Amino acid sequence: TELSRECAQTRDQERPDWDPTFTAWCNSHLRKAGTQIENIDEDFRDGLKLMLLLEVISGERLPKPERGKMRVHKINNVNKALDFIASKGVKLVSIGAEEIVDGNAKMTLGMIWTIILRFAIQDISVEETSAKEGLLLWCQRKTAPYKNVNVQNFHISWKDGLAFNALIHRHRPELIEYDKLRKDDPVTNLNNAFEVAEKYLDIPKMLDAEDIVGTLRPDEKAIMTYVSCFYHAFSGAQKAETAANRICKVLAVNQENEHLMEDYEKLASDLLEWIKRTIPWLEDRSPQKTIQEMQQKLEDFRDYRRIHKPPKVQEKCQLEINFNTLQTKLRLSNRPAFMPSEGRMVSDINTGWQHLEQAEKGYEEWLLNEIRRLERLDHLAEKFRQKASIHESWTEGKEAMLRQKDYETATLSDIKALIRKHEAFESDLAAHQDRVEQIAAIAQELNELDYYDSPSVNARCQKICDQWDVLGSLTHSRREALEKTEKQLETIDELHLEYAKRAAPFNNWMESAMEDLQDMFIVHTIEEIEGLIAAHDQFKSTLPDADKEREAILGIQREAQRIADFNSIKLAGNNPYTSVTPQIINSKWERVQQLVPKRDHALLDEQSKQQSNEHLRRQFASQANIVGPWIQTKMEEIGRISIEMNGTLEDQLNHLKQYEQSIVDYKPNIDVLEQQHQLIQEALIFDNKHTNYTMEHIRVGWEQLLTTIARTINEVENQILTRDAKGISQEQMQEFRASFNHFDKVPASPAAAAGCLPPALLPSSSSSSQGDAEFNRIMSVVDPNNSGTVTFQAFIDFMSRETTDTDTADQVIASFKVLAGDKNYITAEELRRELPPEQAEYCIARMAPYQGPDAAPGALDYKSFSTALYGESDL
Repeated sequence: TELSRECAQTRDQERPDWDPTFTAWCNSHLRKAGTQIENIDEDFRDGLKLMLLLEVISGERLPKPERGKMRVHKINNVNKALDFIASKGVKLVSIGAEEIVDGNAKMTLGMIWTIILRFAIQDISVEETSAKEGLLLWCQRKTAPYKNVNVQNFHISWKDGLAFNALIHRHRPELIEYDKLRKDDPVTNLNNAFEVAEKYLDIPKMLDAEDIVGTLRPDEKAIMTYVSCFYHAFSGAQKAETAANRICKVLAVNQENEHLMEDYEKLASDLLEWIKRTIPWLEDRSPQKTIQEMQQKLEDFRDYRRIHKPPKVQEKCQLEINFNTLQTKLRLSNRPAFMPSEGRMVSDINTGWQHLEQAEKGYEEWLLNEIRRLERLDHLAEKFRQKASIHESWTEGKEAMLRQKDYETATLSDIKALIRKHEAFESDLAAHQDRVEQIAAIAQELNELDYYDSPSVNARCQKICDQWDVLGSLTHSRREALEKTEKQLETIDELHLEYAKRAAPFNNWMESAMEDLQDMFIVHTIEEIEGLIAAHDQFKSTLPDADKEREAILGIQREAQRIADFNSIKLAGNNPYTSVTPQIINSKWERVQQLVPKRDHALLDEQSKQQSNEHLRRQFASQANIVGPWIQTKMEEIGRISIEMNGTLEDQLNHLKQYEQSIVDYKPNIDVLEQQHQLIQEALIFDNKHTNYTMEHIRVGWEQLLTTIARTINEVENQILTRDAKGISQEQMQEFRASFNHFDKVPASPAAAAGCLPPALLPSSSSSSQGDAEFNRIMSVVDPNNSGTVTFQAFIDFMSRETTDTDTADQVIASFKVLAGDKNYITAEELRRELPPEQAEYCIARMAPYQGPDAAPGALDYKSFSTALYGESDL
């Protein structure tokens, strides 16, 4: 109705003075089609340029025009244009095609004004006002901050030119120096605005400054037409800015995700490299020669467990958290899932970590076994040296003695004495046979245990065996020589012989006793040391009988001396049958008496040590039997919390962090246990019957506890990210949790899946085949790897994706199309003009050249780039 009234007013006027304005307005649109008009009533007579003008400003195709020059052809073309105007809801009053064809200026200008109102002004909408009022309100809002500007209409308010300059300065402040304009110089102000608009805003000059200033009331239609061009120019820029902001947002998300991917790749590479370096060290089983060297290896291993491994445990946990957070962000931004480089998947890291822990477990067991072996070797080697020294001391001079030929000049009695002496020596020699066999057995065991100094042991053992064979041979030869002359020797001193026979075994017993009393011992339990103490007590109980035997032997010697003295017999020195004199027996007996208390002291010291070790075992077991069940209880509580999840996500997160802090606060108990374990290892305690928990069990349980609470917190944080990004309410999140818990308790089936979904997501048909298809579709989304399990995070992602809206590739393509001016391609210049420098260069570097038939030099394909951002094509 308003358009019809405006048209009627225009028709009733004489030729209006806004002909130049309308002509310039028409040319601003026609030049897009490559044509112009000079005379508005003449150039529209054939209807061709009129139809072209309507196609440009509406963006629609009109019926095909008739190209003939006859009047009927022109009338038909004009009628097609008028019908198109009428189809847009404009009622044309008293405007006919014949009048336009005949060049009626008033009718033609009225029609143009109608077109301007319909296509340039009517669609303007500002704060619930439209058309003329909307345009006036837009001008008032934009010019309100400027002094000397008060837009109340479309005639007098524009005479001084300040309103035009204010509109330009409001949107493009770099083009106008507004503070230098003067209200008393309207012509300069108007020309400045017209020139700037034409040069920088692509708005042609439609008004004349002198005409506006020289007219009492400037033409309203001309002013409205010109001002509407400003509105459309600046509203287009606002659309471009909005489109640019959308693209910037999308690109910022993409760049952040790329940074997270690069960080994951570097952290995974570093962790795998550390595992690769550490496993060969743990698998090295090269034995060392001494206990000190193996203990250094054990100390190095302890440093690895205390210092080097814990940070890597944290890195592994953080890597999994970063990977889950990245995948969540990718899902929330509608991007494809991140696939790490080959060999750097979380599963690859877990596999490498399992190999590391397997090698670590075997390495510690090997170290302890090797230390035990070296301890055994050192004990055997020392025992070998002691027995060899005693034997060598005993054999010293025996070979020379056996080689003597003193019997050739001896008397019969002397020979008899020599025979008895030789028999005593043979007895002594037989008594030493066991020691030689023990020495050989110890040497053999040292060889079997791969003792590092086996060559010297073997050489010494061989020397002893060779000497023993020589002694046996010499003994046999001397006996034969003595027996050969035995018939010539008769006198024998029975008492000396009895003394020798009893003194030799007793002497051997004392030597064995001294050897046993000086023998080294090694025990690992209090029961073992108590066994040694009992054996020693039993030995001490035999000492009174041994003392009686000593007194009896010494009594034989005294009796022989008494008889000799009584019969005035001069004995030739010592007992001819034995070298064991009473002095030797007394000396060795005193030595035995001295060694007994020393042995007592050594055994009591070892008993004290084993009691201390037992105390360490009980102390460790007491603490371990508290810490172990505590860790297990906390693991079960975390599992229960992760299922129940009461309250808001923020409340759950705060509760979990408080729970995590309570776990961290428990760390001093683990440290106390580590200190106690350190004391046990330093004391070389290898078993503990008071507890089933080892330090390894406690460490693994503690690491699993920290990892589990960190993963649970990360899951809630990801749920918050999902909720905030998708706009999910707390009630929806609780509904999702209840549905998920229900789905987790029943067998997977279409019916179970239907129980978890809102009614809007259920299939319309209740047929079995469609239910199965919908179930399979849901499972392909929440369990793409067919693992048979569905995480709560995957379930939330599915529900939020099904119930909320997100950015799509089509929206990004539409935004790029705005920046490109509706073209199917975009240029680097347009990207740099509309986007920030960093994101413009990001697009230019990744967009492929546009290959369409309308491609221009340097054209870029923004469609394939947009689809690639959402994983719908390759970037």
